[in-house]
Amino acid sequence: MGHDHDHAPAGAEDHRKRLAIAFAITASILVAQAIGAVVTGSLALLVDTAHMLTDAGGLLLALFAASLTLRPASPQRTWGYRRAEVLAALAQSAVLLAVGIYVLVEGVQRLFDPPEIPAGELVIFGVIGLVGNIASLLVLSSKRSANFNLRAAFLEVLNDALGSVAVIVAAIVIATTGWLQADAVAGLLIGALIVPRALKLLSETIRVLLEATPPGLDLDAVRTHLLEVEHVREVHDLHASLIATGLPVLSAHVVVDEGCFNDGHAGRILDQLQECVATHFDVLVEHSTFQVEPVSHRSHEHPSHA
Repeated sequence: MGHDHDHAPAGAEDHRKRLAIAFAITASILVAQAIGAVVTGSLALLVDTAHMLTDAGGLLLALFAASLTLRPASPQRTWGYRRAEVLAALAQSAVLLAVGIYVLVEGVQRLFDPPEIPAGELVIFGVIGLVGNIASLLVLSSKRSANFNLRAAFLEVLNDALGSVAVIVAAIVIATTGWLQADAVAGLLIGALIVPRALKLLSETIRVLLEATPPGLDLDAVRTHLLEVEHVREVHDLHASLIATGLPVLSAHVVVDEGCFNDGHAGRILDQLQECVATHFDVLVEHSTFQVEPVSHRSHEHPSHA
């Protein structure tokens, strides 16, 4: 027995306008910083430009994913394209990780062989990048926790803003002290900012794709609470996963007294089970499916069920 839910993407908000504005700003900064990287030869600015390139591509991917998530469900795709935001975030985090590793390797090499860097031009392009990144952050900040997709986009722009700050500081140090290694240090700092965030987001999106239990949902506690419902004798085949941000799902087989199927009480038990997982825990599961079965059905279960 189960309970029907509308699986259309009702909870999928339209964030395309914010993402489009952020993409336009990022693409403009990308062009300016690419020119600056060629003119100055700065590793910090080159790395920041490469980072901007991945961000521009990531924001474009995020914009595409945001459009997909608004498509309705179909018999072939029962959850619509809600998981597109997870795939977009996975791709962005993987690219960010690759850029971060490159930065660390190149930065170490330049510490021992620093090139000449024109500090004046470097600070100009750093300021251009910082102003643009701050504008993008303002556009994305209020909705940055809405889903994986927007979170990835916000983190990318935030890393870019921090990278621009590092570029400006490096330019000031070079201009005032002549210490050319400051550019490499700034590049390494940008890499150190990129890698941990990329790894964290990569881990979280992989957990979703592996259908791990949603963070904050203790299945042992769920099982214990379900067993407290009157007439429930056993709970098995209990599974929970996350389709997309804010969309946890849960299913289970629930064994109840034989008499519940004779007196019509099985339907009321189903209502109690679904109300339990939808209201009792920190992670509220509104999409739940329970197979309510009599004790005698246990002998017909497949051996793999547990």
